[in-house]
This record gives sequence, C-alpha cells and structure tokens, in this order.
Amino acid sequence: MELRLLRYFLAVAREETISGAAQALHLSQPSLSRQLMDLEAELGKQLFLRGNRRITLTEEGELLRRRAAEILTLVEKTEAELQDSTETITGDIYIGGGETESMRLIAKTAKRLRTDYPGIRFHLYSGNADDVMERLDKGLLDFGLVIEPFHKKNYHFIQLPSTDTWGILMRKDSPLAQKESIRAEDLWELPLLTSRQSMMMYELPGWMEKQIDELTIVSTYNLIFNAALWVEEGLGYALCIDKLVHTDETSPLCFRPLEPRQEVGIDLVWKKYQVFSKAAQKFLDYLQKEKEQYQKKHR
Repeated sequence: MELRLLRYFLAVAREETISGAAQALHLSQPSLSRQLMDLEAELGKQLFLRGNRRITLTEEGELLRRRAAEILTLVEKTEAELQDSTETITGDIYIGGGETESMRLIAKTAKRLRTDYPGIRFHLYSGNADDVMERLDKGLLDFGLVIEPFHKKNYHFIQLPSTDTWGILMRKDSPLAQKESIRAEDLWELPLLTSRQSMMMYELPGWMEKQIDELTIVSTYNLIFNAALWVEEGLGYALCIDKLVHTDETSPLCFRPLEPRQEVGIDLVWKKYQVFSKAAQKFLDYLQKEKEQYQKKHR
C-alpha cells in the first residue's frame, strides 16, 4: 500500500466528493477515481458508499481513515527527525496528555526550550491516559503526561513534583455543596459522570465501596469540559480532578474533594528503548532542570 494512495484516500474522506478531492490534490477526477478503485481492489474491501451528492465511508473505510492518519503522522514525524541538522537543534516534539494542572510545568519547560532553540515546535494531543498510551505505543507521541496509576512496565518516566486531587464537580445549588468534602455514601444514590480512563474505573469501586454496576452512572466522559456543561445542566455529579473547571463566584459550579482525600501523582512517560530526536532529548534535559527548580522553590 503506497503512502501516496493513503493521502488520496484521506483527501476524499475529508472532502466527501471525488471532484473536491481531485481539485485539492491537483489531479484529474478520472485519475483519482481509478486509483481509489485500485486501492479497494488491493485491500479487497469496499471503502466508500458513493451517493449522488457526497461520498461516505464504510465501516472498513472508517478503520482505514484512522490507521492512514496515524501512518502518515508517523512518517512525517520520522522524516522530520531524520532531517534534523547536526549543527542546530530544530524539529518537532509530540506530547499527549490528560487534563491536569501539571501541564503548566510542561508549558514552562517548552517556553524555556524555545527561547534557546526557536526552531523547535510542539504538537499537543489531548486525551485520557488510555488514548495517550495507545498513541505513545504506536510511536505517534514522544511523551505522554498521565495521571497515576498506569502500567509502568514498558515505560520510562519522570514523576512531576505535583499532585492532583480527586473530587466532585457539582452545581452550587446542590445540597452536597454545603459539605466541605464528599464521602462515598453521599454519592451512592446520585447520578454520576465518571472518566472513561480504564484505571480510574478500576480504582473507583475501592473508594466507593460498591461495584460499578451498583452505581447510577449516567455518562462517562473523555475530557472534563463537555462533562462540566452536563453538570451545569443538572444531569449529575462529575467525578474529576481539581483546577480544571472554573468555579469562581461567577460560575454556577463548585468542586469538593473526596474524603478520605484522594491525591494522585502525575508522570511524564515515554517508551523504553525510545530513540529520541535531539529536540526531544533537549526537552527532557530542560524538564529535569525545571523540576529541580520547582522543588527548590517549594521546599
């Protein structure tokens, strides 16, 4: 399967018409149609449903769209790393992470690094730990910022000098808002929104003292912003970490920590035996210095 054909396929998936994709690719429409049919013949699968006005993807087409995007991203990332100058440090660094205040330390590191090496660019991917680790394993990310716990066997990591606190995001007019902290039994009969992160789903029953299927989970979420809107509209109480949603006097929402207090560490992780670009290695060096400065400041 040629990379050129994958680019053509993604263009059609994006434009949803052969004519639009052909124009974007500077190809003739018959030539593009023929090459797409050749791709379907090579794979032995129908990739498109050809309607009168637009083209949609079959189930197999959707799978190829995801994989093709990952393949081309990895190819572009590899090409950029191989083209790094031996005299100057430039290049791209790919970082994935969940929502956490610890991302601020990563941002400070990135700012210092770009001050010294302005040719370095960063690419951020947001997702929960499962999403980030999957992309890390495929080589689509250099680093992942994840909330503990996670399976550490196949990774190296730097534990960041900060922790996140789990709690409940709720409306200020909720009866629970009068409490300073939330105990498990306060939530047993209430509608809950919980993170889709698999490790969180394993940890939740221990604190709740109930199995997942005994709780009233009305929704799971990937990132908290949209879940916060659901909480604001009264759908339930979101189990999340602190400092991700504004809860000042102008907000209808508030956050209350769990009791007993549940704090988790944050790690920057990368695959074992990872071969870094010079830019990625510099980033690690700068992060270590930033961590040391943070620890000195907060002793």
